Amino acid sequence: MLNINKIRSQFPSLSIKNNNGDSIIFLDGPGGTQVPQIVIDGISNYYKLSNANTHGEFITSIETDKVMTSLRKKMAIFLGAENEDCISIGHNMTTLNFSLARGLSKLFKRGDEVIITDLDHEANRGPWMILKEKGIKIIRVDLLNNGNLDYKDFKKKINDKTVMIAMGMSSNAIGTVNDFEYVKNLINNKNILFLLDAVHYAPHFSIDVKKIGCDFLLCSSYKFYGPHLGFLYTKSNLLDKIETDRLDVQEQNAPYKIETGTLNHAACKGVEKAIDFISYLGEGISYREKIINAYEKIGHHENQLATKLYSSLNNFKKINVIGPDFSKKRSPTVSFIHNRLKANKICRILAEKNICAWDGHFYAKKAIEKLKLDKVGGVTRLGISCYNSIEEIDKTIEVISTI
Repeated sequence: MLNINKIRSQFPSLSIKNNNGDSIIFLDGPGGTQVPQIVIDGISNYYKLSNANTHGEFITSIETDKVMTSLRKKMAIFLGAENEDCISIGHNMTTLNFSLARGLSKLFKRGDEVIITDLDHEANRGPWMILKEKGIKIIRVDLLNNGNLDYKDFKKKINDKTVMIAMGMSSNAIGTVNDFEYVKNLINNKNILFLLDAVHYAPHFSIDVKKIGCDFLLCSSYKFYGPHLGFLYTKSNLLDKIETDRLDVQEQNAPYKIETGTLNHAACKGVEKAIDFISYLGEGISYREKIINAYEKIGHHENQLATKLYSSLNNFKKINVIGPDFSKKRSPTVSFIHNRLKANKICRILAEKNICAWDGHFYAKKAIEKLKLDKVGGVTRLGISCYNSIEEIDKTIEVISTI
């Protein structure tokens, strides 16, 4: 079990109060979590002790080299990757995915097909649209009214022309966890690349890229208690086969060949400390075991809170909760609509009570349109993170019950 009071004490922002002395309830985690003191100290100490560019002969540059090597190693362990050479760093997930799409556009040929889904965030839809310029077809998998992908449609659309599938692991808009393992089994022994967007999955569940068997996986550290950077896992020896856009002076091999410009080294130190923070929540002998155990504890805690929130809101006559229930694996993100008030109005009412929530489509624009929720201003989204308490959920339920 998580020691929730100990966890909360590590997040300085949780002590912010309004003029009346009321604490803020942060249920905005799907848009970016709060940051623990260990991450803040890591970034601050980087600037104090090792602020220099890489590959120099002097002490601060050598320290920065160590930071970058350490981060890649820890991110590889975090994702269950083969080694640190599989981990590329970018300014955000979207930028990395655009760079990857441009590289793969030189590898694919006219008439090839790439499958995406209507549930995905635009960061895993928009970049693949540039392939159409090369005569590559973009095939969309349909979304059912219950918030799940249509897996019959998925199976039907995989054929001899399919060269790649790009799908999310979990929906940032409505919390659905996709059956990516089923999809991977559909393409076993086929020459089809498999890419996963783990941005909304990584904060809540442990990941093992080798076990999944994906070729690419993307995530963003600001969703799991770190600063804003994007990360790309690429299966060993695959990135070197892709002609990425890069400068002549950039290192021409994996994992560096998809990285453009000087990286944010201080933020990289912060991400390393964010992974450390997660590992400290778990038990085990190895760093990997601690991370896996931490996610078991995080998952249990978050699921309890989210289940209570979901079931309570579902009992309110004026509220319609969107997405699948918690009878199956699901991320702790609860989205809803009110039968009279638009989502932005709901968020303003919640903000008046010091509850942070998001409204709209959250860049999962196609999903919100398919569910016909764009007509009512999108949804109100509440997201549970490891630092949220049962008292905060009770308070939120109470406030919503009065709306």
